Amino acid sequence: MSATRTVTADPPAQSDGILARLGRSMGAHTRLVIGVWLIALVALGAAAPSVFTSLAGAGWQANGSESVQVRELAEQHFGGNSSAAVQVVVHSDSVPITDPSMQQTLAAATEIFFADPRFGEVVAPQTGMTISPDGHTGIMIAGANASTDEMVSAVDELGKELTALSTDTIEVYPTGASALWSDFNKANHEAMIKAEMMSWPVTLAIMVLAFGSLVAAGLPLLLTLAGLVASAGGLVILNEITPISVWAMNFAMMFALALGIDYALFLVARFREALRTDPDPRAAVAQTMDTAGKAVVLSGLTVLVSLSAVLIVPAPAVRTMAVGIMLAVIFVLAATLTLLPAVLGRIGAKVNGGSLPYAKRQQHRSPMFAAWASLLHKHPWPFGIGAVIVLIALVVPVFGLKVAMPSIAVVPEDAPVRQGYELVQQQFGDGAPGMLQIVTSADDAADTSRLAMSVDGVAMITPTQQAADGSDLVMLQAVPTVDPSDPAMETILADLRSQLPESALVGGAPAENLDLQKALDDYLPFVVVVILTLGFLLLLIALQAPLIALIGTLVSLLSTGAAFGIAKLIFQDGHGAGLLGFDPQGFLNGWGPVFFFAMIFAIAMDYTVFLLSSAKEHYERTGDPETAHIDGLAHSGRVIAAAAAVMVAVFFIFALADPLPPKEMGIILGVAVLLDAVLVRLVLLPVLLRLSGRAAWWAPAWLRRVLPNISFSHG
Repeated sequence: MSATRTVTADPPAQSDGILARLGRSMGAHTRLVIGVWLIALVALGAAAPSVFTSLAGAGWQANGSESVQVRELAEQHFGGNSSAAVQVVVHSDSVPITDPSMQQTLAAATEIFFADPRFGEVVAPQTGMTISPDGHTGIMIAGANASTDEMVSAVDELGKELTALSTDTIEVYPTGASALWSDFNKANHEAMIKAEMMSWPVTLAIMVLAFGSLVAAGLPLLLTLAGLVASAGGLVILNEITPISVWAMNFAMMFALALGIDYALFLVARFREALRTDPDPRAAVAQTMDTAGKAVVLSGLTVLVSLSAVLIVPAPAVRTMAVGIMLAVIFVLAATLTLLPAVLGRIGAKVNGGSLPYAKRQQHRSPMFAAWASLLHKHPWPFGIGAVIVLIALVVPVFGLKVAMPSIAVVPEDAPVRQGYELVQQQFGDGAPGMLQIVTSADDAADTSRLAMSVDGVAMITPTQQAADGSDLVMLQAVPTVDPSDPAMETILADLRSQLPESALVGGAPAENLDLQKALDDYLPFVVVVILTLGFLLLLIALQAPLIALIGTLVSLLSTGAAFGIAKLIFQDGHGAGLLGFDPQGFLNGWGPVFFFAMIFAIAMDYTVFLLSSAKEHYERTGDPETAHIDGLAHSGRVIAAAAAVMVAVFFIFALADPLPPKEMGIILGVAVLLDAVLVRLVLLPVLLRLSGRAAWWAPAWLRRVLPNISFSHG
């Protein structure tokens, strides 16, 4: 009944579209909308606190690869002595491994493993294999009797108990791949949380400066907070169905904060302008949703399709990171299209509450950006050529970019896994922490051992281990002469796989990293093509103009390439490493190109949509390309600048983290947004819009008949 009375009292205009009607409906049923959201947030929020303890800690593998096959065979037939097994390094400077005190420590560690069903066979240190030449260091191996994710969780839970076995004379460190991911995830999680907390006050300050109103500035933050809580709870629930990487929440936190503020900025700014022409809050919400709302929906869809392209990569951690961000974007988008219009419809003119003195003179059409647009319109060539020269110069270093999976250097120096890793290298050799596992048939065991030992870069082959279940399989381990992250490891692995008998499969932690890197490299071109194609199609559907849709897609590619060029200079070549507080690895972390490309392109298209939707709105009203060019930038410039300032601040705050991965992520994304906003959205794209004139908005008649009729103007 209430819906009928609302329509009768406040009939929508005939030209109202779906989003305009949605806005009116949200504004008319404020209590219901807010109530539903509160119930959803309470339900999802109850699960949210456990998000970082319940999500998966592993998944960095290439499904179906040879190395994954070896790990599965090791778990089935060799007591769990796989790459996921936990190694415990026990060392003493004063007493040998045979000393009663050392034996007592080993016995205590064995009891810890025996009490946990996630661990399989426990192998004590063995002379000639896992006892150092001086006899003062031993490596105990606790087999994996659970999934890789569960093994990481096991180290999370038992790591402190194991290191607590250390005394004044004996050192105990859990190490191995499972321990590495445990300490790696822990360090990055702590850094991300710290950065997230630091980003909120900075973001609020930028928002207050942009809006000049405490209420208007606070709304985007509340909206984003709702999206974060909902996505955290949603990830916990989704994790019950399929393992979701803990990195999904790390990325989701940062992306939801940045995009949530972006979307809310665009809507709140437009709502304040709509109130100037129509003081009725519901009508203002309808106008806002019919114009800016369409841009937000298109932007959200662009982000989702960009990230969906990452799902084709056969790596669980990479896929679920994309899923985490997509889930966060869906919740933020849902809040933007329902909760925010309801709140705006409720508070109306109070959105300007707590205004600063200068804000009373603010207009949605920024005189400063109108003047800038006029300058670009009069002198397009110098600005356009200058922007292109700078961007191309920054793209050039990309052609020398190297990528690899992260080394032990990404883990803090005081982390137990790194201390154990370095101790193993000191006592057993550089390649000891990254032994390669070879599973073959018993008939080929002798030939496999002989051929493996003849491969350059192999220091030692361990004695043959028979399958525990009596099957016709044996395992050998090859100790490389180089550190697991050394580029030569790729050659050693390739030589082993090409020279060993056909029945032999080669795996181990270094092989899993290399197989994953190969999968990421192989799928990168497909991901790029899918993202570019889907991005172009979405712009084409929205703008219904092939030329400007193509231009918008290509300039986004240019800014993305420039961001990776700077990443190469910083993280591979080490320029500014001392200032930023890190030691360069000589390469970019392996998931960077695939994952960051999708994220950067999504952000770049976000600003493209804001600018071009505003320009199209004015072109639809006037049919004048000059008005579309100047007023499009005049109405969207402040929002783009403010949104970019927030994103850059958020991303650069994450770059202050000590661990290298969040530092890489923060700097690459921050630089990408800065370049995209300053050189592309506020210079190059407006210049190209000016130079293309009416052709920018032209489309053949047959294409207009095929495409849905989408308009960005209201009324």
